[in-house]
Amino acid sequence: MAIWKTPFTLSELALRGQNTLAAHVGIEFTEQGEDFLKARMPVDHRTLQPIGIMHGGASCVLAETVGSVAANYAVDLRHFYCVGLEINTNHIRQAKEGWVIGTAKPIHIGKRTQVWSIEIHHESGYLVSINRLTVMVMER
Repeated sequence: MAIWKTPFTLSELALRGQNTLAAHVGIEFTEQGEDFLKARMPVDHRTLQPIGIMHGGASCVLAETVGSVAANYAVDLRHFYCVGLEINTNHIRQAKEGWVIGTAKPIHIGKRTQVWSIEIHHESGYLVSINRLTVMVMER
């Protein structure tokens, strides 16, 4: 069963994200399914720490971006919008290069709050971080 209340395309998400932090760090939406949304982010000079590994905050940026966008399309955007309340990230393994992919799936979609799980994997398959994002549903 599809969770999306507002239809969207990946092209629309790319346009919506222009001139934002997500665009600055190179986040690209790559796949949507009935109950998930995926985006990828490069591990490069924009997302690295001085010691040469991906900055932990970059994981949070990817998780917040893909989770918040998913949350907003899980409501009727004509009447509601979602804003972040809390994000929790557990860093599992470091990334030094390539791409990381975040997959957002809902844990709870309620009338006033939503909770999303976002797993971030390196393009080679290993788990980089697990994230939980809570958002509040606001009326326009």
